[in-house]
Amino acid sequence: MAVEQKKRLGDLLIDAGKLSENNLLAALEQQKKLGKKLGEVLIELGVLSEEEIIDAIVQQTGIQAVELGDVDFDRKVLKLVPEQLCQKYGLIPFGFNGNKIQVAMADPLNIYALDDLAISTGFAIETFISPKSLIQRYIQVHYSTEQVFQAAEALAEENRLTKNQVTPVNTESFEDVKNSPIVKMIDYLFKNAVEMRASDIHIEPFETKVRIRYRIDGVLQLMNELQLESLAALVTRIKIMANLNIAEKRAPQDGRIITKVNQQEIDLRVSILPVVYGEKIVIRILNRNNLKMDKSQLGLSPQNLAKLTQLLASPHGVILVTGPTGSGKSTTLYTLLSEMNDNQTNIVTIEDPVEFMVEGINQVNVNPKANVTFVSGLRSILRQDPDVVMIGEIRDEETAQIAIRAAITGHLVLSTLHTNDAPSTIIRLQDMGIAPYLLTSSISGIIAQRLVRQNCPYCLTAHEATAREKQILQLPAEQTIQLYSGTGCGRCNNIGYYGRIGVYEILALDETLRQAVASQATPDQLRHLAMQNGMTTLAQECRQLVLSGQTTVDELLTIVLT
Repeated sequence: MAVEQKKRLGDLLIDAGKLSENNLLAALEQQKKLGKKLGEVLIELGVLSEEEIIDAIVQQTGIQAVELGDVDFDRKVLKLVPEQLCQKYGLIPFGFNGNKIQVAMADPLNIYALDDLAISTGFAIETFISPKSLIQRYIQVHYSTEQVFQAAEALAEENRLTKNQVTPVNTESFEDVKNSPIVKMIDYLFKNAVEMRASDIHIEPFETKVRIRYRIDGVLQLMNELQLESLAALVTRIKIMANLNIAEKRAPQDGRIITKVNQQEIDLRVSILPVVYGEKIVIRILNRNNLKMDKSQLGLSPQNLAKLTQLLASPHGVILVTGPTGSGKSTTLYTLLSEMNDNQTNIVTIEDPVEFMVEGINQVNVNPKANVTFVSGLRSILRQDPDVVMIGEIRDEETAQIAIRAAITGHLVLSTLHTNDAPSTIIRLQDMGIAPYLLTSSISGIIAQRLVRQNCPYCLTAHEATAREKQILQLPAEQTIQLYSGTGCGRCNNIGYYGRIGVYEILALDETLRQAVASQATPDQLRHLAMQNGMTTLAQECRQLVLSGQTTVDELLTIVLT
């Protein structure tokens, strides 16, 4: 096999019948100009796909392909092989086989990489082949995770050594501070959270430990546990980064950190809350690259997309986006604003705080210390000749009244409200003190939404629906139907879900519904009328996602039960 591995890729592809001599010569000529590897050139030219190249290498050399998503990575081997070596050669170690290290490589024919790896580790190498994109993904995830573990171990060791010492006055240089265990720990923590697609980091103190959890796809997952002695350094460092008062430990504090991870600017919102055993920290991760700028990317059904397009075409009125915290309301609002953002439209927002800065939109931060509240800010905004006004959230009667009157006087107003579904939003506004006649003349439409987890496409499997599942889906007991769910793999952290998708309920007020609102109809009556007019409920939308294999009955229950 050693002789086979030294054979050049071009010869292998010709022997496998995947490539002609002429195509090889053309690719080699292009390779000289680009300075890239032959395989990359062939893929870029569209001559071969990466899968075809992998198949040829497997066929001609006997090197096995490995599915990294199914691999349980060994921490010991990750410690043994430096990340720089992995990045340089496009490889990742994942386990041991006797006295050999098992390594997945994008180019297992690279003898220089194999020699470097053997010299660096002192082990023999057992090579496997895997797509380059997957290798890069797992380098990012596993090495950032490993860095967090190593930084936590270094921090614990530092705490042990200094436990009985008097802490001297800090005269360290900037370089010393930058390389200290706590600084590295937090830098790696942020990087790892982004790599793992986390939306929040929770740092929670208990009697004997500090628990670190990530919220991934809406569900908290345990990441690490630290010694309680590490808490003070963690809190202090995060407070410094967020420009908070490090001496204040009895009152809640909120701050903001802007940092870069993998050359991407990440906005971190920090919330610190005093609890029994110290201060709990929750960090919300706002990745601007995740902001959707086209409403067709929100996951709306064709019917709901048409309704939303019609609502946005209205020159005035109130469009409300409702749902609990974490249901994607801000993403929907920013997407709608981006849709209307052009040189002919004056868009002004007031938010607490501004989550994403969007070019071309005038955004105002709520600042109670400067007397800039939703109410005072909204009054000022209406003197700025706006066409579209976005209010981060309607929290009280005064804000609701101004928003309603702004819509009546010819403005398009977008805002959010915390309600369970679209019809109950009308009742909530009435409870706030808004007269029914104002609601009928101002509300254009209400978008209720939730986020449900999507089945992982890499470990998706089919099963026959159980009697209970058929009952929940409102299907006949005798009907045979296949449903889908993820079994769990490396790509989805063995959860079975990967990413989330929006579920929507859009209530557009027509004359019939306006009359019902004016006569103070109940939420059930409003829902019945809206469904007669073609509204699909959150539960109905989610059932369709279950039947199409995009999510599971368990995710449907999170909507049905709420």
